[in-house]
Amino acid sequence: MAVNRVSRAKQFLPFDALKGFQEALREKEVEYEEKKDLSEEILTELDECFNKLEKGSIVKIKYYKNRKYNEVNGKVTNINYVRKKIQINNEENINISDIVEILIQ
Repeated sequence: MAVNRVSRAKQFLPFDALKGFQEALREKEVEYEEKKDLSEEILTELDECFNKLEKGSIVKIKYYKNRKYNEVNGKVTNINYVRKKIQINNEENINISDIVEILIQ
């Protein structure tokens, strides 16, 4: 009884006991971004925008957190000068040092 080559090769294929596990792992992989250094010109612009901010201002802020860049739109609900944080929509607390762009609307 001769076994053909294809049938014989199938017995040596890798066995995937957890079907779909490798695909699920690949979906969970996150690409992280390095924080970019800001130029003096951009830092000056940010400082000017920050000085114009008031409680109640409607803003769009781009900031760096958890090794990626995020954006938030909303109303400034608190500015803490001691802790150097801005609160947006009573929920998002952003370190001023992490902000890379402020647009006051």
